Amino acid sequence: MKKTLYRKSIAGFLALVMILGLLPGIHKAHAEDILNINADAAILVDAETGKILYQKNADKVLGIASMTKMMTEYLLLEAVEKGKVKWDQEYAVSEYVWKVSQDRNLSNVPLRRDGKYNIRELYEAMAIYSANGATIAIAETIAGSETNFVKMMNEKAAELGLKEYKFVNSSGLNNRDLKGSPPAGGPEDENVMSARDTAILARELINRFPEVLETASTPRKTFREGTDDEIKMENWNWMLPELVYGYEGADGLKTGTTDFAGYCFTGTAMRDGSRYISVVMNAKGANGQATYKSRFDETKKMFDFGFTNFTKEEIVPANYQVKGQKTVPVTKGKEDKVKISSKDAIEMVMRNGEKENFKPVLVLDKKKLNENGELTAPIKKGEKVGYLTIESKEGGKLEFLSDKGKDNIQVDVVAAESVEKANWFVLTMRSIGGFFGDLWGSVSSTVKGWF
Repeated sequence: MKKTLYRKSIAGFLALVMILGLLPGIHKAHAEDILNINADAAILVDAETGKILYQKNADKVLGIASMTKMMTEYLLLEAVEKGKVKWDQEYAVSEYVWKVSQDRNLSNVPLRRDGKYNIRELYEAMAIYSANGATIAIAETIAGSETNFVKMMNEKAAELGLKEYKFVNSSGLNNRDLKGSPPAGGPEDENVMSARDTAILARELINRFPEVLETASTPRKTFREGTDDEIKMENWNWMLPELVYGYEGADGLKTGTTDFAGYCFTGTAMRDGSRYISVVMNAKGANGQATYKSRFDETKKMFDFGFTNFTKEEIVPANYQVKGQKTVPVTKGKEDKVKISSKDAIEMVMRNGEKENFKPVLVLDKKKLNENGELTAPIKKGEKVGYLTIESKEGGKLEFLSDKGKDNIQVDVVAAESVEKANWFVLTMRSIGGFFGDLWGSVSSTVKGWF
């Protein structure tokens, strides 16, 4: 009987160990599939910090179709900022751009072969109506040719820290649609990126050039209004509040569709001061069929998840002092220690009710400490002595789009007061006192040894 009970206990213990060993994997799978997003890849991030709230196959390289135009927008807005391109600058239509713009099976505003168009109207056609001919026209304006522009796109991607990408044209079309004039790559090539890198690009775009959302959120506009060439443009982002799948707070950013990429969408929405960015790639409906609506349905799932379950919380206030580490020892100063505190508060978007799961961690600047872990006077009030960050009490990793995101949960720790350097007399007396103190300690130890 005892042997049977012992065996059952051992078996139960081993089973428990196996279950516990599997838990991390179970948790990861649950986190990955919690929204059941019907897409080949998806990601939801906090726009301010880049903190990842949900991801699925985020590093898988897939077609991006016209989401490509976010990079073209970035390079245009940068060129305007630097004065290299002006909004009222006129563009004379090239033969290549004319041919592409005439294809109404593609998203386009037809451009006249002998026409002239200013950069702003071409930009609006690109951002609102995803006009491909207009996009190539912008590329030619900035770089002289689309081939040169594609080189700029790939260089800028590297500069922004993207890792999984390849640009072969400025528009996101399949190269076969470029009327025999692909600027780079093979005749059937398309632009590719990962969902993570697409989100990085979108975040860099709206944070550096927030004015892009003024155009991206325009539901309808007439191209060349009042002329024989006028075209009614309705924004392909049907999640804008005024359009068919309107979502409160949605104001961007870029759709994309090709046979290769499927239905894609990089969305952004803002409510109550919180902005999220989402990406879905090759989105499908619940029945597995891809439709124009499916990308918006899957995006809505992620936005609802973000706005319902996450809130920005202050985890560490400004002037915070870590318990047990409120001071740092000081050498050669009038005082032998200095108070330290955080310069600013640490805020972070987190799951509701999870604020207590995080703890502050103090990291002192080793370059400012001597071998005894002391700061050396003089020390000025406000002088940086290290930084404060936060960690999960449970050891879980905080995930951001890139390593730079960790800077958003890190604030300077500074001296809360000044410590003047002691004069030579005080320093001399301390040295003498230290010498005799060490000598007396040595004598005491020797005497104790006799007994």
